[in-house]
Amino acid sequence: MKKSLLALAAAATALAGPAFADKLDDIIGSGKLRCAVVLDFPPMGSRDADNNPQGFDVDYCNDLAKALGVEAEVVETTFPERIPALMSGSVDVAVASTSDTLERAKTVGFSIPYYAFENAVVGRDGVDMANWEGMKGKTVGATAGTYEAIWLEGKVKEWGEGEFRPYQNQADVFLALSQGQLDATVSTVEVAEANVKSGNFGGIKIVDKAPMVPDYVALITLREEYGLINYMNLFINQQVRTGRYAELYKKWVGEGVPADLTIQGVYR
Repeated sequence: MKKSLLALAAAATALAGPAFADKLDDIIGSGKLRCAVVLDFPPMGSRDADNNPQGFDVDYCNDLAKALGVEAEVVETTFPERIPALMSGSVDVAVASTSDTLERAKTVGFSIPYYAFENAVVGRDGVDMANWEGMKGKTVGATAGTYEAIWLEGKVKEWGEGEFRPYQNQADVFLALSQGQLDATVSTVEVAEANVKSGNFGGIKIVDKAPMVPDYVALITLREEYGLINYMNLFINQQVRTGRYAELYKKWVGEGVPADLTIQGVYR
């Protein structure tokens, strides 16, 4: 009987296979959290006068690292590089204003939303455009692969006229707009206001609000890292309920009420 029980225990152990540490354990063990952050996307990410990373997403990365008890390392990426950086193992997570699309979820794992954007149409001075529909027939552009780019390219196809141009990063889009290579772009309200106010891109203005559903963005990591995803979900929940979300909003965006991260009947 004793021999039979030992044999069964051994068989069960063999079937269970070896236990592997997940990414959450790896991060804690390494003492470092590597965050992909886009730094040409103010006020979410940019560089200060001393070239140091700053912004809402930078602080969010720092907060997550602090909660984990590790050091934060900000790894600058462009929007198209966020997912490749994760897949290559260059970073552990992306705190990079990533829209939670179903297509991306085939490749990476998403947390619950940590921010929600509204979008604005930004036009070039001298271009006849009274509202968002004025983009019809114009040359428009946005950062490749972003929520704004997907929507804008779809509109150009729907209208059957005009031209859509993709760009590698947000700064290139606004530079092209300022230099007259584009007539308009669509950007988050926060980024649009920051770039118009900065004076770095002359001759541009906010024309109208884009008729897009709110852009919910999430933290991302490898899709199989359930332990880390669950941790990030709880972290986001606590950022909101402790008032830290509102504090970061006031610091980087300004006065006002942060967007609700819940959706009736879905996120609670």
